[in-house]
Formats: sequence, structure tokens, C-alpha cells
Amino acid sequence: MRRTADRNTALSIAGLDPSGGAGILADVKTFALMGVYGMAVQAASTVQNTVGVLSVGPRPVRTVMKELDTLIEDIRPDALKVGMLYSAGAVSAVADAIKRHSLDNLVIDPLIISSSGKRLLEKDALERLIGELFPLAVVVMPNVAEAEALSGMEIRSIGDAEEAARKIRRLGPKYVVVKGGHLQGGRSTGGGASSVEPMCGYAVDVLFDGKNFTRFSAQRIEKEIHGAGCVYSAAITAGLAKGLAVEEAVRAAKEFISEAIRLARPVGRGRVPIV
Repeated sequence: MRRTADRNTALSIAGLDPSGGAGILADVKTFALMGVYGMAVQAASTVQNTVGVLSVGPRPVRTVMKELDTLIEDIRPDALKVGMLYSAGAVSAVADAIKRHSLDNLVIDPLIISSSGKRLLEKDALERLIGELFPLAVVVMPNVAEAEALSGMEIRSIGDAEEAARKIRRLGPKYVVVKGGHLQGGRSTGGGASSVEPMCGYAVDVLFDGKNFTRFSAQRIEKEIHGAGCVYSAAITAGLAKGLAVEEAVRAAKEFISEAIRLARPVGRGRVPIV
């Protein structure tokens, strides 16, 4: 019989960024800063630093499966996030493990292409991610480029982001967060239309629960940052692990990442890591 945990636990299944600014290293650091015991299973490898991603490769699927099963048999995560899986095999292995172990509170950060243009998910793996993992997710949280790829539409305003969130939710997740860090502004006027309204000083994210939209805004901080999506999704995962409702977890994560960006200082020659 598994001992009842007396600590909140969170699991990251993602890639390894050796610089520590993104991937499982950033996730575990974020879990710790949010007061949650963090664990990680490496699904893919990268050669990268703060300047960019040079190469990406998968880990053996059997190894990923074995690590997941062995870990979960001992420590059951209260919440988990999926980041870069890279291969179709890894996607299916993770989906199978989540179903077999009946894991809850899945957050998906659907990493497709890095900011430096390197593909982080094989083309056939994207179909599996949508078909096998999205229906298991509590939250799917794409950035603007990822939301465009998933929704098949251009996003130029917050109204567009809301319409994209509607379309992405039809793919299976309970909630969708479209991260608006790259948007310059916009306000929904209903019916999928939008009238652009200057919001250049703010980063606005949109949460959709199937009926209602909630916006989370923070003053935009002009820095070339690294790993923001990883940290944001990990912070939401930590909130869910602590028992917060989704809206509360997103709000707490938005506050956390905004402060992390404000305090971030460079450690290399490229983008600034935030944890």
C-alpha cells in the first residue's frame, strides 16, 4: 500500500535544457519556488544554451515508460505537466501512463517550435498529442504561434485569441489558456469579431472554460527572456497540486511569472532565464 503523501507533489515530463532556463530543470525549480515537491522524467534531449537550440533528439520510449511507472508506483503526483515530448512514441507512452495510473490535473504546454526556429515536436507527433493527450488535459496553454497552429487561424488581437481558445477547446481539454505575451492588444466584441484597442503596455492571457472567458493582464516587461512558457505552465501545475481551482492557479501563476521576469538577470550571452 502506498503511503499517503504529506507533501504536495508535481511531475514534469519534458525535455532537458542543459542551461537550466527551460524544460525539466526550470520546471523543478519553479515547483520548489511555489512550495511543491518536484519530480521529472526526461522525454527528450537538446543541445542548447541561452543563445539558441542547436539540436533536439528523443530518448528511448521504453526508458521513458519505465521511469514513469517506477516513479508513480512510489510517489503519485498531485498534478503533472507535459512539455516537449518530441516523438510520437513518447506522446503515446505518456498518454498510456496517465490512463493506466489514473493521473489527474494534467497541464499541457504544447511546444512545437522553439523561439530560435528549431522543431520541438515531430509532425506525426502533433496529431497524437491532440488526439491522445488533449482529451486528458485539464489545461492546454499554447502561446500565440502554437494557438495559430492548433486553431488554423491568425491571431492578431485578444478577440482572435478568444476565438482560437474556443476552437482549441473543441479538441478535448477542459480549459484553454492562450498566452498573449506576443500580442500588442485587442478586445473581443463577441461573435468572434474583435476591435483592436491599444494595450501595448500589457501582456494579456485568455482563459476559456467552455462558457466564459477570463483575462489575466500584467504590465509588459521588455526583456529577451528564455523559458517563460515552461515556467508559466509549471507554476499553474504547482497551483493545481496545492488544490487551487484552475482560475486561481492561473492567476497565481501569472503573478509569479510576472515577478520572475521583473527580477530576472542574465547568466549567459543570450536570452535571460527567469528562474
